Amino acid sequence: MHISYRWILIAGLLLLAGCSSLNPFSRKAPRNEPAALVQFTPSMATRTVWSTRIGKSGDYPLAPAVVDARVYAASADGEISCLDAADGKLIWKIKAGTDLTAGVGSDGKVVVVVGADGAILAFDAAEGKRLWKAQASTEVLSPPALGNGVVIVRSMDNRIAAYDLESGNRRWFVQRTAPALALRASPGILMNDGIAYVALPAGRLLALAALTGSPRWDAPIAEPRGATELERVADVSGMPVLMGRDVCAASYQGRLACVDAGNGSVRWARELSSDVGPGVDQRYVFASDERGNLQAFARDSGSSLWRNTSLSWRGLSSPVSFGRAVAVGDRQGYLHFFSREEGALLARVQIDGSAIRATPIVAGSTLIVQSQNGSLLAISTE
Repeated sequence: MHISYRWILIAGLLLLAGCSSLNPFSRKAPRNEPAALVQFTPSMATRTVWSTRIGKSGDYPLAPAVVDARVYAASADGEISCLDAADGKLIWKIKAGTDLTAGVGSDGKVVVVVGADGAILAFDAAEGKRLWKAQASTEVLSPPALGNGVVIVRSMDNRIAAYDLESGNRRWFVQRTAPALALRASPGILMNDGIAYVALPAGRLLALAALTGSPRWDAPIAEPRGATELERVADVSGMPVLMGRDVCAASYQGRLACVDAGNGSVRWARELSSDVGPGVDQRYVFASDERGNLQAFARDSGSSLWRNTSLSWRGLSSPVSFGRAVAVGDRQGYLHFFSREEGALLARVQIDGSAIRATPIVAGSTLIVQSQNGSLLAISTE
């Protein structure tokens, strides 16, 4: 459940950093009733290409990875599955040997997951054979990022570490100061062309050289403000997204911003509070705010284009651009498709009644969706 519904202070969780966290995964009832779904006549057809069960995600927004026409997905009890992205046929299934707290990372050759005790586990992507095990400094909630021969993770004490993909040996680490209060959430790491873009608490987006950990730039997505530590929570949320030279990210109690991937200068920013990451395509940046409103902005200028309020307080996932639609999941297990151009509702699909917290992933002509109760589907539109 999203952080706007219930604040839970977990003191002493990050002992190494000496800070506390706010838990966005509380199962208690929200303060605000979710908006009732409006009746409408669909103007876009949807079809479930395949579906399967992979095990529940528990309290974590476990996200699958799609690489080279294969889907790698995991459950909270440590089961990892590899499926054919075209028909959902199971290729292999293994047990990691520990509960998992983060979604899957893969480069098509290696699959990496993170255990509840901070154990980093790597497997061969072809057959699921265990390759190596390493240890993070504390709990990890964000999916591992793979590229340039390394896997990079950020632990809850705000340590970013890279491990060799072949051996599991640690190559480098960067320690960032943790704020006094932070979200117990999963800000992501985006890898592209040898650069790791790391979402951080306190509203920062950090670019590091993947091979060495050398900092390239540090951009302000949001500036913490307020009289209390609670008011000053402004953590970057979810996964940053990249399109061209734009890296875009959203923050809680902060802003939605796009920065130059080369030097980190802020191209534009808009006031917005979100606990999930944005979506992007050639023309638009999409954001789900903490109140459940879906918004679209022009990618080149940041000007507001439309805002749809029909899903208020329904706990939205990160949005994703898919064909002529933008898709977003909610905590009651519905996947909604809106027009990219004007924000009108085009179609709706009910999954299994459980929350869709993980960002849906585009895989060719289908959208891969994983629910908290363990449904994994490929959906196409017509």
